[in-house]
Amino acid sequence: MQAVLFSFSNRGGKLSAAVGRFLEVLGYEAECYTLPKFADADETLIATSDYKAVCAEAFATADVLVFVGAAGIAVRTIAPFVKSKTTDPAVLVIDEQANFVISLLSGHIGGANVLARKIADEIEAQPVVTTATDVNSLFAVDEWATNHDMVIGDMNAAKEFAAALVDGKTVGFYSDYPLAGALPEHVECAESGEIGVAITTDSTKKPFDTTLTLIPQIVHLGIGCRRDTPFEKLEAFVLSQLEEHGYDLRSVKNIASVNLKMNERCLMLFMDEYNLPGVFYSAEELQEAQGDFTPSEFVKSVAGVDNVCERAAVLASGGKLTVKKIAHNGMTLAIAEEPLTIDFEN
Repeated sequence: MQAVLFSFSNRGGKLSAAVGRFLEVLGYEAECYTLPKFADADETLIATSDYKAVCAEAFATADVLVFVGAAGIAVRTIAPFVKSKTTDPAVLVIDEQANFVISLLSGHIGGANVLARKIADEIEAQPVVTTATDVNSLFAVDEWATNHDMVIGDMNAAKEFAAALVDGKTVGFYSDYPLAGALPEHVECAESGEIGVAITTDSTKKPFDTTLTLIPQIVHLGIGCRRDTPFEKLEAFVLSQLEEHGYDLRSVKNIASVNLKMNERCLMLFMDEYNLPGVFYSAEELQEAQGDFTPSEFVKSVAGVDNVCERAAVLASGGKLTVKKIAHNGMTLAIAEEPLTIDFEN
């Protein structure tokens, strides 16, 4: 994770450096920029005479931007780059006297609200959070989804869901996965209704008139294929099977296979096309997978283990198979899911 900080005075530079060090404790790689005449305030400060150009690059690549100074400077600097709450980085403003830490942009999905509170606690300041659900002490569904590795299926539905809560309405909750603990206030279990949230890997499920679908990224695809299988052939096979078995592609967390396939062109192209990581196992590791798998003597003669796709999917997921081996024209696919329990109190 990357954080970029900006300051515009000697006092601001010192505070920026201190906050940068705290962010590094939280796991960020922090870069602290200031104007050249203030760069001596701390050894970690980086001098720049064009902070707007630095911001332009950082806005596209960093996870967090922190401005130590006036909120107006931050607003004018980031204004040309603001696009979407789903992609914009978290932006925070801290006054140079360290009185307030303001969550300015991407409070929920970008994590600015949570970070504002953490920084404020560290420097003994007051966090300033203005998002409607937070000021009304209501469930912030987009923040919760982001923190629990779930994809928000439709941002318009997310806005309507939040608006309903702010208006004092009760919204519905549906899940394909077990629930532990209590639901948030004004949220109740339902199979239908005007508006609600559905946690499912099948985005075609719409139990409510307005359904906010949250797609958990818990699906692991075990894949095997003959050498030099064309990418288009593999792509069509995998996508069709996902659709047939009710899986949104956005629920897929990674691709798993035997290490003999780690440089297989069609797999590399598929992972690159859909921005999916790959994990590859030795025959010995695959053999250690626990479960009832579909054996193949041919696969064993080639890979050294009697099944690749099912075993790889199970190992990658740490869970169980939901779709057993499907073989088609020299390709195999199995699907496994991580264990998931929905807990709104964690």
